[in-house]
Amino acid sequence: MANPNEFDDVMPDLPEAEPRLPKKIEENMWSRLIHMILIAIMLSFAQTILTLITVVQFLLTLINQNEPNARIADFGIDLGTWIAKAARYQAMASEEKPWPWTPWE
Repeated sequence: MANPNEFDDVMPDLPEAEPRLPKKIEENMWSRLIHMILIAIMLSFAQTILTLITVVQFLLTLINQNEPNARIADFGIDLGTWIAKAARYQAMASEEKPWPWTPWE
């Protein structure tokens, strides 16, 4: 069974898995639309990058006798965190924009 707290570091503002939605979007909606389009394009690139690192990680794990590459795994975690933050912004569940508008974490 999945750990319910597995993504607490990705979405720390979700106590007990209950999203804290903004009561009202403060950002100008036309500005937000431009950001949403840019983030949608970036999400497309992120999916391509995720596919590439998946293939590379699989091949390296085969070569290294079932030992995954830690740097690729860490990058995958960071990319997944970015995707989660981008998805929350796109769904208007958060007003915080992902990188490059905020620090990469």
